[in-house]
Amino acid sequence: MPTFAFDPPPQAAVAIRGTSELFPARRVYCVGRNYAAHAVEMGHDPTREPPFFFMKTPDALLPDGGVFPYPPETSDVHHEIEMVAALHKGGRDVAEADALDLVFGYAVGLDFTRRDLQAEAKKLSRPWEVGKAFDHAAPCGAIARAAEIGHPTRGAVTLEVNGERRQTGDLDQLIWTLPEMIAGLSRLFELAPGDLIFTGTPSGVGPVKRGDRLEGRVEGVGALTVTVG
Repeated sequence: MPTFAFDPPPQAAVAIRGTSELFPARRVYCVGRNYAAHAVEMGHDPTREPPFFFMKTPDALLPDGGVFPYPPETSDVHHEIEMVAALHKGGRDVAEADALDLVFGYAVGLDFTRRDLQAEAKKLSRPWEVGKAFDHAAPCGAIARAAEIGHPTRGAVTLEVNGERRQTGDLDQLIWTLPEMIAGLSRLFELAPGDLIFTGTPSGVGPVKRGDRLEGRVEGVGALTVTVG
């Protein structure tokens, strides 16, 4: 029977609220520019265009209360607070009407971005990985089961940095709803249990510095606290 040449890395996982069980993370999908006001602040047209996606690696997940080490090769790291959907079922070509059946629960996440490196990649028409998929770039709080909280479609999405409000939005401002996102993703990839979907950030994104304390909340879902190391 074949064996590994060396011990494989540990399974990336996210805490599940109210239990000692862990959610095994498979892939981390993110949707871009899913709030009109954020699209405007990034210099884009806020009209409803087809959604686009990028990915982060599962080992970039950082738990609630963790320390986010300020990454190398950048001087402009931005915060982006988001609701995260966690899937316990998968499939291809999922119909919007069936999409929420795939959802295990919801959490609060941060999509940290090396904005200067992302901007350079955009200018050169290169992939975004160096700006988005770096180490510890996907903090994620404990998952609240959908069986307990339902499927939130409205509620404040906020971020405070050192006690000062930076981002404020609402889930009802999403350009693309979660069923639309899941259906769209399933036409591009075969979704599977363990997939996480970061659903987009409201306006107010901005830089962080070492020593900052970030406190994010999604009403009806939970909270996430991260310190920049």
